[in-house]
Amino acid sequence: MRMLLADQGQSWKEEVVTKESWLRGPLKASCLYGQLPKFQDGDLTLYQSNAILRHLGRTFGLYGKDQREVALVDMVNDGVEDVRRHCSWLIYRSYVSTQGRGPGAHPGQACWGLPLDLCPLQEEGKAKYFQELPGHLKPFETLLIQNQEGQAFLVGDQISFADYNLLDLLLNHQVLAPGCLDSHPLLLAYVARLRARPKLKAYLASPEHMNRPVHGAQKI
Repeated sequence: MRMLLADQGQSWKEEVVTKESWLRGPLKASCLYGQLPKFQDGDLTLYQSNAILRHLGRTFGLYGKDQREVALVDMVNDGVEDVRRHCSWLIYRSYVSTQGRGPGAHPGQACWGLPLDLCPLQEEGKAKYFQELPGHLKPFETLLIQNQEGQAFLVGDQISFADYNLLDLLLNHQVLAPGCLDSHPLLLAYVARLRARPKLKAYLASPEHMNRPVHGAQKI
């Protein structure tokens, strides 16, 4: 969402919620699904990341130029979310605590919310994930090849909200495992092409982006 807004030349006000204030309860109780993000656009309040992305896509003309492209953008975005769920499983289930456990803790217990110095990544789980990653990324390479032989976007000749979603996911993977895209030259070129867009490039180099954890729950 932030990359989309920045690339489209939009400004926004962000209110960061601390864990302490969230645990007090009133804000959580006021959220429709009991979770964040919460997005306000005038008198419209939205929850759910992908509902917000779709709203921004419609608002800024980033949802395809006709019904065919709209359908394809929806399909692509759902595919991105499938990969994101696999990655979330890795983050939540493969980080295990080796320090500070109580005597009753299970050796494979996931260390929910602990920083990385207390949660070293279980290398076996990480290796398996990245061994399977090419299969998860292949559909996006196929879409790029089918669309102007990989020299454009995922759908059509204009960027869509699904492109921002995929870019975010790929950048996060490169933080988690540098070099994980080396065997995917089309995706590497795609990432380089998108992140070179002037406004997006400036945002990605800004402290606002650089100081933000890739995955807040694990402080990556």
